[in-house]
Amino acid sequence: MNIVAPILLVEDNPMDVDLTRRAFNRHNLVNRLEVARDGQEALELIEKWSSLKSMPSMVLLDLKLPKINGLDVLRAIRVRPDYVTVPGVVLTSSSEDRDIHEAYSLGANSYIVKPVEFEKFIEVARQIKLYWTVLNTPCMPGCRVSG
Repeated sequence: MNIVAPILLVEDNPMDVDLTRRAFNRHNLVNRLEVARDGQEALELIEKWSSLKSMPSMVLLDLKLPKINGLDVLRAIRVRPDYVTVPGVVLTSSSEDRDIHEAYSLGANSYIVKPVEFEKFIEVARQIKLYWTVLNTPCMPGCRVSG
């Protein structure tokens, strides 16, 4: 039996969580969506998964979060050897050059500014699903990233 790894959504806005769920459901995403409502909760969940030798297939990360901001979450994820190859996709309302630059310098694999309109959000979810769960070939367990 092949178990599909969950997607970790780190998002504090309940409306955006609901939009993401609806968008992924509309496109029949088979990955379970695990939600962390702030940066601290995300890091606690990652720690728990690491202790179980498990990890998400992808982290969708907002930047403007309570307790610990998204950039600090990304920084903490990228120093963990077991999470170096997990795709980190920033999905945020910030289009500030400073945030974009810092996210990429911390190891984000993609930076997407959230669209406001539902249909455009649905299209973004479709593209995320298509690329990260269908087209992209992930680094398999045991694979190492140099650098």
